[in-house]
Amino acid sequence: GVNEGYTESTGIINPVTEVLTIAGGDLDVDKFLIDTMGEDQRTVQEAMKVKALALRWTRAFIKGDTEVDPREFSGLQSRITGDQLMSAGSTSGGAALSLAKLDELIDQVDNPTHLLMSKAMRRKLTVAARNSSVGGNITYTVDAFGKQVTMYNDLPILIIDKDNEGNDILGFNEASASGAATSTSIYCVSLSDDGVTGIQNGGIDARDLGELEAKPAFRTRVEWYPGMAVFTGRSAARLRHIGNLAVVA
Repeated sequence: GVNEGYTESTGIINPVTEVLTIAGGDLDVDKFLIDTMGEDQRTVQEAMKVKALALRWTRAFIKGDTEVDPREFSGLQSRITGDQLMSAGSTSGGAALSLAKLDELIDQVDNPTHLLMSKAMRRKLTVAARNSSVGGNITYTVDAFGKQVTMYNDLPILIIDKDNEGNDILGFNEASASGAATSTSIYCVSLSDDGVTGIQNGGIDARDLGELEAKPAFRTRVEWYPGMAVFTGRSAARLRHIGNLAVVA
């Protein structure tokens, strides 16, 4: 009002610490392979090691739990609670994914940027989009590497596939509402500097330790200090208890 002052107010910043983890490993390439196939064999093995490390990080990003393994960081599954943790239904063995629930999942996230799911769930969405009685706003675009990206309601679908041991990260092996390990989840996230983001100290470091004294092999040590952070409570949400069933409207 006239001649009145403003009521002072400020935002609240909660100090939270996110820890980094130590990830890496040693790889030995026999001197015989280098002498007969060339020095580039070490480069090939290093690339495979880094790829395996990235797959292991992806599993931790989704399934990591410091209470199960204190040497890894907590992932989305253990972090998401309260209103951000939604259920597709209470059907024994898992409920069919409904597009209405998927839209509700997206609305639960501030500034959503991506959907995370398995290849099997993406297939079910594309099948539903071809079914006139179900539908679904499925579109396609091309990323910076020239690969086709499936989008739902203009959100790119990021595939969470297999870990470094070849196991499905988001397979139909999660506990359903009845307790049976027959369901999966879909995540909606805001991948941004003030949402869900990865953290690290430097990048992946590959060091040549030279030939070993104990055996005729050259050792490379790959090391990385990664972690993740979720800066706001509404930057990620999970829809669980989804059964291996066709998508419904």
